[in-house]
Amino acid sequence: VIVVGAGIAGCAVAYSLGKDGRKVLLIERDWKEPDRIVGELLQPGGVKALENLGLEDCLTGIDAITCKGYTVIQGQNSVLLPYSYEDAKNGYAFHHGKFIVKLREAAKSVSNVTTVEGTVGTLLTDERDEDCVIGVSYSSKSEKDRLAYAPLTIVCDGCFSKFRKEVNNKPVTVKSSFVGLILEDCKLPNPNHGHVILAEPSPILLYQIGTHDTRALIDIPGAKIPSASNGDLQKYMLDKVCPQLPKSVQESFLTAIATGKLRSMPNSHLSPATNERRGVVLLGDANNMRHPLTGGGMTVAFWDAVHLRDLLSGVNLSDYALVKKRMKIMHWKRKKLSSTVNILANALYALFAAGDNSYAKVLQDGCMAYFKLGGICVSTPIGLLSGMLQSPYALIFHFFAVAVYGMFVQVARGPIYNFPVHLFRALAALVVAIQIVLPLMIFEVQK
Repeated sequence: VIVVGAGIAGCAVAYSLGKDGRKVLLIERDWKEPDRIVGELLQPGGVKALENLGLEDCLTGIDAITCKGYTVIQGQNSVLLPYSYEDAKNGYAFHHGKFIVKLREAAKSVSNVTTVEGTVGTLLTDERDEDCVIGVSYSSKSEKDRLAYAPLTIVCDGCFSKFRKEVNNKPVTVKSSFVGLILEDCKLPNPNHGHVILAEPSPILLYQIGTHDTRALIDIPGAKIPSASNGDLQKYMLDKVCPQLPKSVQESFLTAIATGKLRSMPNSHLSPATNERRGVVLLGDANNMRHPLTGGGMTVAFWDAVHLRDLLSGVNLSDYALVKKRMKIMHWKRKKLSSTVNILANALYALFAAGDNSYAKVLQDGCMAYFKLGGICVSTPIGLLSGMLQSPYALIFHFFAVAVYGMFVQVARGPIYNFPVHLFRALAALVVAIQIVLPLMIFEVQK
């Protein structure tokens, strides 16, 4: 097997297939510790997958911070959402690069795995059948256009995938970007919890990723963000963002703006495609992306590695018909989790980034009120968010329960002579809820 890319998915796949007896060539462009502003929080469901793969030791020795749940803050209101679904473990937050280094060390430790620093140029195809991939060409610092052959090439080259179109022709859409910075010795309202701030015009995330470091991710809607070169981005942070942060966070935020480097990352959405092309499989962000609001990307990637290992165990990889059959099984098997994570992330973003949409704000208010009911109104949604509950049906049920409860909250607002107005807003909010979730459901049932 050839694995292209030693990121989250690539390392997990190389390690698991190597342990399963496969001879693996793992090719990565740059083996130095990466520095990214996403991929820093692993949900409990992802921890469970990591344990299934035998990679749980990768969470040790990287100054990882235990995450016990979330705090959602809306103005002066807040609600605590602990990981409480069945046997939920804790999540972990960490510097992405430190975690990747541990995953790479684990992959290198497997005797069947050979690692190479090089850039893959092309996927090689069979001269008699151009639809069949038989290997890759790659270049290193010492050699150009070296060829490697294998019956299966697994492409895990991330969100900016070079080879995505070889398998998945679905469009990549970008509705917003995250601007990230590190806050030093920040005092979070609830330590050991992720924080989601329902700010204007869209949410802000805060979570501790090291003993002294807290990650701040500010979502900015639209395809473009204010320019950092002329100071517009810094002004946006000071004037628009800082006043909406908890008081305990503002001092470290202002210090970070004055001394830190602002970095951005597009928040992309890509529906997965079935891996039907012979000799190649697309995995991880190369094949499926969702808004990173819920931190579910790594959880999906690790479970994809579990499913791939299990479905290919004992399979002759030269039997393309059988591999293709197993990949179709995987496409639908992974849907229990991936569809849940994808729909939840994108639907929650639509609610939390309500902006000036008053009807979406009805849903946002309803969501906060729903969480405050406690019990199953917290445990099931947090089970879905944590990746412990893999059920798109439970997600749809609770999404519309939120919508209906939001309608009730809206209609119950007085005085009575405003009842017709409140009723209209409530019904309009239900229409918005349908408009949000229906397209997401349609995307997920496609091949």
